[in-house]
Amino acid sequence: MVLFRRLLGDVLRERRVQRGLTLREVSAQARVSLGYISEIERGQKEASSELLASLCGALEAPLSEVLREVSDAVALEEAALALATPINAHPRPDRVVAPAA
Repeated sequence: MVLFRRLLGDVLRERRVQRGLTLREVSAQARVSLGYISEIERGQKEASSELLASLCGALEAPLSEVLREVSDAVALEEAALALATPINAHPRPDRVVAPAA
């Protein structure tokens, strides 16, 4: 869950910066405290669906696009993790290994 929170915060921050908005401006438009939005952007707090809808409205970003970007970022993280994990790191449970005699 931490990964999702962090990536969601990254996407929201990127959208805000692309639009040239400050945290204060988004806070006023979304009617959410500045500190809470900051914590969401840093991946420290989870955003409820209502809060996420408010933030997306303030950013003029469709929720579906934001979630798609987060989903793409999660897929990239998963792929990077799969590449970094050695093949034999996960023993197969269907293999029986006899002890050496």
